[in-house]
Amino acid sequence: MIERNADLSRANTLALPARAECLARPDSVPRLAEVLAGRARHEPLFVLGEGSNVVLAGDLPGLTVIPALRHIERLREDEQHVWVRAGAGAVWDQLVAETVARGWLGLENLSLIPGTVGAAPFQNIGAYGAELADVLEEVEAVAVEDGRTVRFNAEQCDFGYRDSLFKSRRRGEFLITHVTVRLNRQGHCRTDYGGLAQQFDDLPARQITPAAVRRAVIALRQSKLPDPRALANAGSFFKNPVVDHAHHQRLLAQYPDLVAFPHQQGVKLAAGWLIERAGWKGRNLGPVGMHREQALVLVNHGGASVSQVLTLAGAVKDDVQRLFQVELEQEPVVLP
Repeated sequence: MIERNADLSRANTLALPARAECLARPDSVPRLAEVLAGRARHEPLFVLGEGSNVVLAGDLPGLTVIPALRHIERLREDEQHVWVRAGAGAVWDQLVAETVARGWLGLENLSLIPGTVGAAPFQNIGAYGAELADVLEEVEAVAVEDGRTVRFNAEQCDFGYRDSLFKSRRRGEFLITHVTVRLNRQGHCRTDYGGLAQQFDDLPARQITPAAVRRAVIALRQSKLPDPRALANAGSFFKNPVVDHAHHQRLLAQYPDLVAFPHQQGVKLAAGWLIERAGWKGRNLGPVGMHREQALVLVNHGGASVSQVLTLAGAVKDDVQRLFQVELEQEPVVLP
């Protein structure tokens, strides 16, 4: 069923006003293929999950698809691993909760990340030292051009920091339908990142279970990040920038409390620290602002327009560039 002139204000967590010319919520791969086959060849196509990582810059022309494939299933297992497949429309944290409840390791650090399973590989979601790329086995997708099913292994997804093949090089060519992850039946949880390490430093290994890590991650996220149902936001609005070692050393000499982490291409700086030092934590421009508890989160206090959101984002980027000679990159995707 195609819904015409559909309201999208509740389909994006920034609560920006927008409408979809045509909206479909296919609950199976055949239904999705049918929907895609029915659109005009050059008609615009947009895909939304929970709308937690997008900025709607206006009404969406053409066809908007919100996948409704929500099943979660165990495919197979052996002595070391278990493979779990989930539909693109399943809530990401539901997948995490179900796997952690069974004692399987791999997703616990990614607890409470908003959005759907289908959005996870698009963004290569990550938190507390872990990324989806670490556990991804396969992505299934439908080719927009001809409706055929295509499969990608982790290497073919071309994952990067908050990036993937689907977001960058071949954006718009595929619509993700399923994600399969390979989880560990035994082993050690990763607790060596940031605030998480402080909670587990003195505990014996037997107490560091996936459930314990999940509880700690949820507590940390809830202490810093506003619930979009209570205060509209799109989560972390900027990526943590990566700089070379020389630039890091220059900044460190001037700012000894600079928060940074090792990275394979240099040093990753904490964008929230940069934004806070630039004076934007808890500061508003009209109805939008940077959150009082986590400077990395741009919030809509009510009634904001997309121009107000982008004006604030631009002002934050300008100040960080001026003070630290670091360019922030926006994380949410702007549509259309």
